[in-house]
Amino acid sequence: MFTRLMLFAALFASAPLSAVAQDTLPAGQPAAQQPPQMSPEKFNQMVSYALGRSIAEDCKMGGVKLDFRALQTGMTEVQEGRESQWSDEEMNQAMQMFAMKIQQSVAANNKKQGEEFLAKNAKQPGVQVTPSGLQYKVLKQGNGASPTANSMVVCHYRGTFINGQEFDSSYRRGQPIQFPMQGGVIDGWVEAVKMMKVGDKWQLFIPSELAYGEEGKGPIGPNEALVFEVELLQVGQAPPQPRQ
Repeated sequence: MFTRLMLFAALFASAPLSAVAQDTLPAGQPAAQQPPQMSPEKFNQMVSYALGRSIAEDCKMGGVKLDFRALQTGMTEVQEGRESQWSDEEMNQAMQMFAMKIQQSVAANNKKQGEEFLAKNAKQPGVQVTPSGLQYKVLKQGNGASPTANSMVVCHYRGTFINGQEFDSSYRRGQPIQFPMQGGVIDGWVEAVKMMKVGDKWQLFIPSELAYGEEGKGPIGPNEALVFEVELLQVGQAPPQPRQ
Protein backbone atom coordinates (compact mmCIF):
# COMPACT_ATOMS: atom_id res chain seq x y z
CA MET A 1 0.00 0.00 0.00
CA PHE A 2 1.20 3.53 -0.74
CA THR A 3 0.54 4.60 2.86
CA ARG A 4 3.19 2.19 4.16
CA LEU A 5 5.65 3.43 1.55
CA MET A 6 5.01 7.01 2.63
CA LEU A 7 5.61 6.13 6.29
CA PHE A 8 8.88 4.37 5.44
CA ALA A 9 9.98 7.38 3.38
CA ALA A 10 9.17 9.71 6.27
CA LEU A 11 11.18 7.63 8.73
CA PHE A 12 14.11 7.36 6.32
CA ALA A 13 14.09 11.08 5.59
CA SER A 14 14.11 11.96 9.28
CA ALA A 15 17.07 9.67 10.09
CA PRO A 16 20.47 11.36 10.60
CA LEU A 17 22.69 11.04 7.54
CA SER A 18 25.40 9.41 9.63
CA ALA A 19 22.98 6.62 10.46
CA VAL A 20 22.17 6.17 6.78
CA ALA A 21 25.83 6.05 5.82
CA GLN A 22 26.74 3.30 8.26
CA ASP A 23 24.92 0.67 10.26
CA THR A 24 26.56 1.24 13.63
CA LEU A 25 27.67 4.24 15.63
CA PRO A 26 31.37 5.10 15.47
CA ALA A 27 33.41 3.91 18.44
CA GLY A 28 33.05 6.20 21.40
CA GLN A 29 29.96 8.00 20.11
CA PRO A 30 27.10 7.87 22.65
CA ALA A 31 23.72 6.51 21.64
CA ALA A 32 20.92 8.98 21.04
CA GLN A 33 19.00 10.01 24.15
CA GLN A 34 15.45 8.78 24.61
CA PRO A 35 12.79 11.41 23.86
CA PRO A 36 11.13 13.01 26.90
CA GLN A 37 7.92 11.48 28.19
CA MET A 38 4.63 13.22 27.38
CA SER A 39 0.98 12.64 28.04
CA PRO A 40 -1.03 10.57 25.51
CA GLU A 41 -3.07 13.66 24.66
CA LYS A 42 -0.01 15.77 23.91
CA PHE A 43 1.62 12.89 22.02
CA ASN A 44 -1.42 12.52 19.72
CA GLN A 45 -1.56 16.27 19.24
CA MET A 46 2.13 16.57 18.39
CA VAL A 47 2.13 13.64 15.97
CA SER A 48 -0.99 14.96 14.21
CA TYR A 49 0.55 18.41 13.94
CA ALA A 50 3.87 17.05 12.63
CA LEU A 51 2.09 14.88 10.06
CA GLY A 52 0.03 17.87 8.95
CA ARG A 53 3.12 20.00 8.41
CA SER A 54 4.91 17.16 6.63
CA ILE A 55 2.00 16.56 4.26
CA ALA A 56 1.69 20.29 3.55
CA GLU A 57 5.41 20.66 2.88
CA ASP A 58 5.41 17.69 0.50
CA CYS A 59 2.37 19.04 -1.34
CA LYS A 60 3.98 22.47 -1.63
CA MET A 61 7.14 20.90 -2.98
CA GLY A 62 5.18 18.76 -5.44
CA GLY A 63 3.03 21.65 -6.66
CA VAL A 64 -0.18 20.15 -5.27
CA LYS A 65 -2.88 22.41 -3.83
CA LEU A 66 -4.27 20.54 -0.85
CA ASP A 67 -7.97 19.70 -0.95
CA PHE A 68 -8.64 19.79 2.78
CA ARG A 69 -12.11 18.26 2.41
CA ALA A 70 -10.69 15.25 0.51
CA LEU A 71 -7.86 14.97 3.04
CA GLN A 72 -10.27 14.90 5.96
CA THR A 73 -12.56 12.44 4.16
CA GLY A 74 -9.68 10.03 3.57
CA MET A 75 -8.59 10.18 7.21
CA THR A 76 -12.16 9.80 8.48
CA GLU A 77 -12.76 6.74 6.29
CA VAL A 78 -9.70 5.01 7.74
CA GLN A 79 -10.57 5.97 11.32
CA GLU A 80 -14.13 4.68 10.94
CA GLY A 81 -13.18 1.57 8.95
CA ARG A 82 -15.09 2.59 5.82
CA GLU A 83 -14.21 1.60 2.26
CA SER A 84 -12.17 3.98 0.13
CA GLN A 85 -13.84 5.99 -2.61
CA TRP A 86 -11.00 5.10 -4.98
CA SER A 87 -9.22 1.85 -5.71
CA ASP A 88 -5.68 1.11 -4.55
CA GLU A 89 -4.57 1.18 -8.19
CA GLU A 90 -5.97 4.68 -8.73
CA MET A 91 -4.40 5.98 -5.53
CA ASN A 92 -1.06 4.36 -6.31
CA GLN A 93 -1.02 5.99 -9.74
CA ALA A 94 -1.71 9.39 -8.21
CA MET A 95 0.95 8.92 -5.55
CA GLN A 96 3.52 7.83 -8.13
CA MET A 97 2.87 11.03 -10.05
CA PHE A 98 3.14 12.96 -6.79
CA ALA A 99 6.47 11.34 -5.93
CA MET A 100 7.76 12.15 -9.42
CA LYS A 101 6.78 15.81 -9.03
CA ILE A 102 8.60 16.00 -5.68
CA GLN A 103 11.67 14.34 -7.21
CA GLN A 104 11.69 16.84 -10.07
CA SER A 105 11.29 19.77 -7.67
CA VAL A 106 14.12 18.55 -5.43
CA ALA A 107 16.37 17.91 -8.45
CA ALA A 108 15.77 21.41 -9.86
CA ASN A 109 16.42 23.06 -6.48
CA ASN A 110 19.60 21.01 -5.90
CA LYS A 111 20.86 21.88 -9.39
CA LYS A 112 20.31 25.59 -8.81
CA GLN A 113 21.97 25.59 -5.38
CA GLY A 114 24.91 23.54 -6.67
CA GLU A 115 25.53 25.87 -9.61
CA GLU A 116 25.38 28.94 -7.37
CA PHE A 117 27.79 27.36 -4.88
CA LEU A 118 30.30 26.35 -7.58
CA ALA A 119 30.16 29.75 -9.30
CA LYS A 120 31.03 31.47 -6.01
CA ASN A 121 33.57 28.82 -4.98
CA ALA A 122 35.48 29.11 -8.28
CA LYS A 123 36.54 32.62 -7.20
CA GLN A 124 38.05 31.46 -3.89
CA PRO A 125 41.86 31.63 -3.46
CA GLY A 126 43.65 28.45 -4.54
CA VAL A 127 40.68 26.88 -6.32
CA GLN A 128 41.44 25.49 -9.79
CA VAL A 129 38.74 24.75 -12.38
CA THR A 130 39.13 22.14 -15.13
CA PRO A 131 37.34 22.22 -18.52
CA SER A 132 34.83 19.62 -17.26
CA GLY A 133 33.75 21.92 -14.42
CA LEU A 134 35.57 20.01 -11.68
CA GLN A 135 37.05 22.31 -9.03
CA TYR A 136 39.93 21.40 -6.75
CA LYS A 137 42.22 22.92 -4.16
CA VAL A 138 45.57 21.47 -3.11
CA LEU A 139 45.70 21.09 0.68
CA LYS A 140 48.96 19.11 0.90
CA GLN A 141 51.53 18.24 -1.77
CA GLY A 142 53.11 14.82 -2.12
CA ASN A 143 55.95 13.65 -4.33
CA GLY A 144 54.98 10.07 -5.09
CA ALA A 145 53.73 8.38 -8.25
CA SER A 146 50.60 9.37 -10.13
CA PRO A 147 48.04 6.74 -11.14
CA THR A 148 47.30 5.73 -14.71
CA ALA A 149 44.09 4.41 -16.24
CA ASN A 150 45.18 0.88 -15.27
CA SER A 151 46.09 1.65 -11.65
CA MET A 152 44.55 0.46 -8.40
CA VAL A 153 44.64 3.23 -5.81
CA VAL A 154 44.14 3.53 -2.05
CA CYS A 155 42.64 6.73 -0.67
CA HIS A 156 41.32 8.28 2.49
CA TYR A 157 38.40 10.64 2.00
CA ARG A 158 35.68 12.69 3.62
CA GLY A 159 32.51 13.60 1.73
CA THR A 160 30.15 16.46 2.54
CA PHE A 161 27.23 18.27 0.98
CA ILE A 162 27.74 21.90 -0.04
CA ASN A 163 26.34 22.98 3.36
CA GLY A 164 29.21 21.17 5.09
CA GLN A 165 27.16 18.25 6.42
CA GLU A 166 29.18 15.04 6.27
CA PHE A 167 27.62 12.00 4.60
CA ASP A 168 30.60 9.62 4.49
CA SER A 169 34.17 9.36 5.75
CA SER A 170 36.83 6.69 5.57
CA TYR A 171 38.67 8.59 8.30
CA ARG A 172 35.73 8.05 10.64
CA ARG A 173 35.64 4.36 9.81
CA GLY A 174 39.40 4.09 10.21
CA GLN A 175 39.70 2.25 6.89
CA PRO A 176 40.79 3.75 3.55
CA ILE A 177 39.17 2.58 0.33
CA GLN A 178 40.79 0.79 -2.60
CA PHE A 179 39.41 1.02 -6.11
CA PRO A 180 40.45 0.66 -9.77
CA MET A 181 40.73 3.82 -11.84
CA GLN A 182 38.52 2.28 -14.49
CA GLY A 183 34.89 2.25 -13.34
CA GLY A 184 35.60 2.27 -9.62
CA VAL A 185 34.25 5.67 -8.59
CA ILE A 186 32.41 8.76 -9.85
CA ASP A 187 33.83 10.70 -12.81
CA GLY A 188 34.87 13.67 -10.68
CA TRP A 189 37.06 11.43 -8.56
CA VAL A 190 38.64 9.71 -11.56
CA GLU A 191 39.56 13.04 -13.15
CA ALA A 192 41.04 14.43 -9.93
CA VAL A 193 42.91 11.34 -8.72
CA LYS A 194 44.62 10.94 -12.12
CA MET A 195 46.22 14.36 -11.55
CA MET A 196 47.31 13.61 -7.97
CA LYS A 197 50.56 12.17 -6.63
CA VAL A 198 50.93 9.82 -3.68
CA GLY A 199 50.99 12.01 -0.58
CA ASP A 200 48.70 14.64 -2.10
CA LYS A 201 45.60 15.77 -0.26
CA TRP A 202 43.09 17.74 -2.31
CA GLN A 203 39.70 19.25 -1.72
CA LEU A 204 37.32 18.51 -4.59
CA PHE A 205 34.20 20.46 -5.50
CA ILE A 206 32.26 18.23 -7.86
CA PRO A 207 29.28 19.31 -9.99
CA SER A 208 26.37 16.89 -10.02
CA GLU A 209 27.01 15.70 -13.58
CA LEU A 210 30.44 14.44 -12.44
CA ALA A 211 28.95 12.91 -9.27
CA TYR A 212 25.67 10.96 -9.02
CA GLY A 213 23.65 13.00 -11.51
CA GLU A 214 19.88 13.05 -11.71
CA GLU A 215 19.41 9.76 -9.84
CA GLY A 216 21.43 10.42 -6.72
CA LYS A 217 22.49 7.57 -4.47
CA GLY A 218 21.64 6.72 -0.84
CA PRO A 219 21.60 9.95 1.18
CA ILE A 220 22.78 11.92 -1.88
CA GLY A 221 19.82 13.50 -3.64
CA PRO A 222 19.33 14.14 -7.36
CA ASN A 223 21.58 16.76 -8.95
CA GLU A 224 23.58 17.40 -5.79
CA ALA A 225 27.02 18.97 -6.03
CA LEU A 226 29.44 17.39 -3.56
CA VAL A 227 32.61 18.31 -1.69
CA PHE A 228 35.35 15.79 -0.89
CA GLU A 229 38.70 15.80 0.83
CA VAL A 230 40.77 13.09 -0.87
CA GLU A 231 44.19 11.86 0.22
CA LEU A 232 46.08 9.57 -2.18
CA LEU A 233 47.91 6.95 -0.13
CA GLN A 234 49.04 4.27 -2.57
CA VAL A 235 49.18 3.52 -6.29
CA GLY A 236 49.48 -0.01 -7.65
CA GLN A 237 48.65 -2.03 -10.71
CA ALA A 238 45.04 -3.11 -11.07
CA PRO A 239 44.49 -6.84 -11.74
CA PRO A 240 43.72 -7.65 -15.40
CA GLN A 241 40.07 -7.63 -16.36
CA PRO A 242 38.63 -11.04 -17.33
CA ARG A 243 38.01 -11.48 -21.04
CA GLN A 244 34.41 -11.37 -22.18
